[in-house]
Amino acid sequence: MNKALSKALNKAQNEAQNKALNIGVIGGSRYFGKRLVGQLQAAGHRLTVINRGSTTPPPGVEHLVVDRDDEAALTEALGDRTFDVVIDQVCYTPVQAAIAARAFAGRTGRYVMTSTIEVYDPATTDRLDATEGEPLRETTVDPAAWPIDLALPWHDAAYLEAHYAEGKRQAEAVFTQHGGLPFVSVRSAHVLGGGAEEFTGRLDHYAGRVLRGETIDVHRGAASPTVFIHHREIADLLAWAALGDFTGPVNAASHGLLDVRDFSAVVAARTGREPVYREVAADASPFSFDRFYAMSNARAEQLGFRFTRTADWLPGAVDETLAAHEALTAAFA
Repeated sequence: MNKALSKALNKAQNEAQNKALNIGVIGGSRYFGKRLVGQLQAAGHRLTVINRGSTTPPPGVEHLVVDRDDEAALTEALGDRTFDVVIDQVCYTPVQAAIAARAFAGRTGRYVMTSTIEVYDPATTDRLDATEGEPLRETTVDPAAWPIDLALPWHDAAYLEAHYAEGKRQAEAVFTQHGGLPFVSVRSAHVLGGGAEEFTGRLDHYAGRVLRGETIDVHRGAASPTVFIHHREIADLLAWAALGDFTGPVNAASHGLLDVRDFSAVVAARTGREPVYREVAADASPFSFDRFYAMSNARAEQLGFRFTRTADWLPGAVDETLAAHEALTAAFA
């Protein structure tokens, strides 16, 4: 990026950050989405949270209770509201993307969708343009050219779970090809940190197995590395993306690649115990991969975001998980 463009981008972002914006958040009820809402509110922006009502947003945040899958109900609930930017935390299918694109057409100047590293998983598609062993760039999955099939059974929970990565790829493609909105997809690395807030349980899986001396299943032979991001950092990046003026996919990952043994070693060091491994051909533990799909974060950094290093925050995230694990164990003792 040339200096003039970088200067112009920084100026635009600073102006956006100094202006109170009207921001809609779809989802935003737990983990880093909840943090994102609080962070944007604290910065002085006007927030509207749109979800099905399972969790109430903070005081001062408008709450629209509606099922995003019901287009008529969503359109009615939105009424005559308009937004400077909408951040979509819970878009999983091209059908949901198509509904949102129609419902928010003419209502928002910018649309940011939380996507995932899993769009790059070579086990879920044979269409990737990638070089083995090289961190994957955004061009590896081009939503402008990705095929869309709205007729697939996206409404079926079992089908969606089995095709999570493809659902995200096609959702990005719908917004890019047919959304008619300035669109950003934030492809998040594996999110960690927050102790009990980390609802996926993946870090707790490792902490518990190391503490109990149980085996950690890893793929036979050399494991492939992956990338991670702290829950506070992904919230920061989503806020940054919402206030920016760039478009297209952007990878979100802290610096540093770790394979499953590297990761387990950090957990073990915080417990004072040695990890016990068992090599398996399939069905290994969550962060053991037999294929490479670690992401490059170069585009986000070129646009001005500065990432932390996983090695700097992971020990603290492990400590939070160990404390939450200990508290839960004590509660049921």
